[in-house]
Amino acid sequence: MKKSLRILLAEDEFLVLMGIKSYVEKLGHEVVGTATDGLKAVELALETKPDLVIMDINMPNLDGIDAIKRINETLFIPSIIVSGYHDEKLINRATEEGVLYYLLKPIDIGDLKIAINISLSRFEEFKKLQDELDSTKNALEARKHIEKAKGILMERMNLKEADAMKRLQQMSRDKNKKLVVIAKELIEADALFHS
Repeated sequence: MKKSLRILLAEDEFLVLMGIKSYVEKLGHEVVGTATDGLKAVELALETKPDLVIMDINMPNLDGIDAIKRINETLFIPSIIVSGYHDEKLINRATEEGVLYYLLKPIDIGDLKIAINISLSRFEEFKKLQDELDSTKNALEARKHIEKAKGILMERMNLKEADAMKRLQQMSRDKNKKLVVIAKELIEADALFHS
């Protein structure tokens, strides 16, 4: 059983809005808010922090794509755009703003279920990539600190590179601290001697 999602709906045609709302609920999800214009949709999304936003492209005050762009500037929430017609330019614009799926009206419950599942799996992939990028960045940062600390030990204690690395690892074990933390402390201590 998939977990129930908190979904925000934004659609300016009341009957269409009610139709989508009933489908979402039949699929076992909760509608945390409905908006009939783009600005209200942005406000509601930032307030309720839903798991998913389903938004019509043609909205008063602020179109659906711009509304999603504004939401994503603050919170990255997976989103599905709904449109009455197929338009390549709009699809591309939507994709550029982070929209994960494009649904054409009239929507049926089967299409909606597929759109929700695909959007969520794309969002998970995106998050995984983001985490990998963050950890790669952190690994590179750590590597830089460790290399610099090794250099300091080699210079100060006249050690070979391998011995300097062993010394760092030994300090890490003795103090029960991560290697990168030891490296940073060593760099800071060295900077004090040179200031």
